[in-house]
Amino acid sequence: MLDQQLVNAISLGCVYALFALGFTLIFGVLHVINLSHGAVFMVGAYAAEQVIAHFAFPLWAAILFAFVFSGVVGFVIDLLVLRPLRARNAPELIPMIATIGIAIILANGIQGIFGAQNIRFPASLVPDEVLKVAGVRVTVLELGIIFLSFALMAVLLLIMRKTQMGRALRAIAESPRAASLLGINVEGLFFLTSSLAAALGGIAGVLIGLYSNAVFPLMGESMLEKGIAVIILGGMGDMRGALIGGLFLGFAEVLSVAYIGSSMRDAVAFGLLFLILLVRPKGLFGRIAERKV
Repeated sequence: MLDQQLVNAISLGCVYALFALGFTLIFGVLHVINLSHGAVFMVGAYAAEQVIAHFAFPLWAAILFAFVFSGVVGFVIDLLVLRPLRARNAPELIPMIATIGIAIILANGIQGIFGAQNIRFPASLVPDEVLKVAGVRVTVLELGIIFLSFALMAVLLLIMRKTQMGRALRAIAESPRAASLLGINVEGLFFLTSSLAAALGGIAGVLIGLYSNAVFPLMGESMLEKGIAVIILGGMGDMRGALIGGLFLGFAEVLSVAYIGSSMRDAVAFGLLFLILLVRPKGLFGRIAERKV
């Protein structure tokens, strides 16, 4: 029983971590808390469901389509909203308010097109086989979620740490002005960051839609709350913290449901986050917050 709960916790925590990675990537590079990230997460889930339902895409192709489509949405949000605010040197609160507006527009638009009811992926989309891994029963879906999430997170971490583009992004995170003086295309990398973060959020939306077997217009709201909690726990702007914080939240939720009750899931999870932040207010890797732009 405990082994099965741990598998559930890892698969759910991986989705939280993947969502939070995109969230914290935008904050770390653009220094913006993008409150439309939850809505982009929802759009990614709808994009995958629609191409499966209307064009019979296989799951892997639907996930790839959601990745690209969400990335384009993130690019458009940056182009139409965040870039003009950057050009005007707007205070940090203004992009937050603007992205709240974008989230409302996206949620209401999706609701107007598809309605407020839950939409489900086809039952035959994912095999219902149960595999035994090291003596633990794991469904194909759980295994796929864990593998894909860790693969994407590993690729992103390698890009940030081992490539020239990653070094350029870290330089921009430290000081966009200094990075520009060094010849780095700051605006281009801002667009890339917004697109990549949105693409990761879109894939997280597909995975949580498959995991919960429900896609609906307001599904991004609760995920946004959890994403904010995760990046605060891990340390604002730190990708290691997003990974660890996401897994922590997944474990807290699943184990509280298993041993306390589903009605106490969020209370237990956020209560534990609150206690940890009382001890370490800057989060697990909070040194990032001390950097100066």
